[in-house]
Amino acid sequence: MFDSISTQAVRLLPSLLFGVSALSFCSFAVASDNEALAKQLANPIASLISVPLQWNYDENFGPRDRGDRYLLNIQPVLPFSLNEDTNVISRTILPVISQDNVVPREGSQSGIGDVVQSVFFSPKQPTGNGWIWGAGPVALLPTASEDTLGSEKWGLGPTGVALKQEGPWTYGALANHIWSFAGDDDRRDISATFLQPFLSFTTKTATTFALNTESTYDWKGEEWSVPINLMVNQVLKAGEQLVSVGGGLRYWVDSTNAGPEGVGVRLQLVLLFPK
Repeated sequence: MFDSISTQAVRLLPSLLFGVSALSFCSFAVASDNEALAKQLANPIASLISVPLQWNYDENFGPRDRGDRYLLNIQPVLPFSLNEDTNVISRTILPVISQDNVVPREGSQSGIGDVVQSVFFSPKQPTGNGWIWGAGPVALLPTASEDTLGSEKWGLGPTGVALKQEGPWTYGALANHIWSFAGDDDRRDISATFLQPFLSFTTKTATTFALNTESTYDWKGEEWSVPINLMVNQVLKAGEQLVSVGGGLRYWVDSTNAGPEGVGVRLQLVLLFPK
């Protein structure tokens, strides 16, 4: 039952995104005050409640390059005020996966993957030089509904982000490292570094052009995964709901032996709840 629902949810999100874009076109014409909101979205640790739904499609998985995967990342961002000087930002990534021929001789799988939970402690005001930064812990939770969709390991490590916003530009980098410390002894231990440098340009009409990489180095397997993402996002209204709708392409510069290759697709719908 769950497998059927998750498969449909992952594969039907592009239709939902198209529908929201069409219904919101009229609102876009009058949304002249959304530039600041779009710039907040370009900041991973902005004090903005949001719920991104990020749909990804990649192919050429596996030793024979015959596998493909639909991935829906549900990524709620919840900021809290710790005191007069510091915010705490919770960022969660809950993956919902539907894949075929990714795991050799295992056929198709659908379900939930492992959750990655990050918590950033961030000063409310930028530094004297204009830098915005945050740091804290990141955890890997073995929540996968099938063993082929997750690591079956508990993981923990540090995470941090630093960025600067100058005029329409936002640039910076987010990084973390996760070590496994418990879990299934039959599964390989985890020691992985994630690097995400990013650059974006936001126009007066709240359109953001973004370029980033989401590179991971597996210290156990001594392999890189390096996708480059190019995205365009637009802040607008769907009825009374503020949203950001976007899409773009990804190219895999490098990947693991069984990882994806070539060009992938990313679509995104973000529900916004400004204070």
